[in-house]
Amino acid sequence: MINRRSFIHKSGLIMAAGMMPYPSFLLPQKNKKLGIALVGLGYYSTDLLAPALQLTKHCELKGIVTGSPEKVPVWQSKYGIKDGNVYSYETMHEIANNDEIDVVYIVLPPALHAKYSIIAANAGKHVWCEKPMEVSAEKCQAMIDACKKNRVKLAIGYRMHHEPNTQTLMNWAETEPYGQINNVLAKAGYFDTRTNHWKQIKELGGGAMYDMGVYPLNAIRYTKGKEPISVSAKHITKRPEIYHEVDETTIFDLKFSDGTIAHGETSLGEHFNNLEATCEEGSYFLKPFQSYSGVQGATSDGEILKPWKGNQQAKQMDDDALAILNHQPMLVPGEEGMKDIHIVEKIYESASKNSSWISI
Repeated sequence: MINRRSFIHKSGLIMAAGMMPYPSFLLPQKNKKLGIALVGLGYYSTDLLAPALQLTKHCELKGIVTGSPEKVPVWQSKYGIKDGNVYSYETMHEIANNDEIDVVYIVLPPALHAKYSIIAANAGKHVWCEKPMEVSAEKCQAMIDACKKNRVKLAIGYRMHHEPNTQTLMNWAETEPYGQINNVLAKAGYFDTRTNHWKQIKELGGGAMYDMGVYPLNAIRYTKGKEPISVSAKHITKRPEIYHEVDETTIFDLKFSDGTIAHGETSLGEHFNNLEATCEEGSYFLKPFQSYSGVQGATSDGEILKPWKGNQQAKQMDDDALAILNHQPMLVPGEEGMKDIHIVEKIYESASKNSSWISI
């Protein structure tokens, strides 16, 4: 009889073999790189996505869309972007006439995702959209519908789905090497010192649950490998002078059909970053479970989940580019992003009703 350590070792080898989403014979025969246009040149585009696009093998930075004209010469000088590949939000629809741009990556506050994703889809471009997907499931569905109508692909920027240790936990949700998964705990938060930012503005999709909350929510879902059936939640705000429109901290419990309950926390006022699964015959964890510098953890019987050394954003974008080039499904399609937003809406409903259990 195979023991657990041997089982995990073999499953790890299987996962390692599957890190490239597609076998080599499916890779593009030509050295085509997809042209990417970044929409919104804030921190994430500037410090993470643009540098990552210098490392990608299957896509490259070709264009920008910005409402800040002063940023244009800086980006053009650094990345060699042509004048004809620079757009404002008002002229973004003209990207339809640009054959150098294949994908539009939406990197804006959540409440603007649907508007500009739909413009991109209507322009005939594939859409990559940062998480959270939007602020309502209805808007998420509109994004999905626009992409289907225009026969373009839609991917949501859940980079952890592309990360090897996370993929191992997803595999364990199916194979259950430690027996039934009874409890999952996921917490993601940081102390945000800013006092005048879109994350504090309700109209733009601010608040802890929308900003960081999709990390623990999505982590519970992929670690458990099942969909919750109801939720109970509450908001806590220690800095009401800053977080008077949105939640600073949200705590939530998710109930599953097998009777188990998972616990999640997210905050813009407290730092934590851990994911734990307790099973019938053992346990495992990732700490941190979402970090740009690497994800790592261990199991109760001594297996070490070492951090992957690559660039997470580059891997995410290359995986998604290969899906487009090879006419394959996206690893994280719009439907996955919408599932989280549907639950987020229920979390806010529960919090507004004194933490009542709300069916999902």
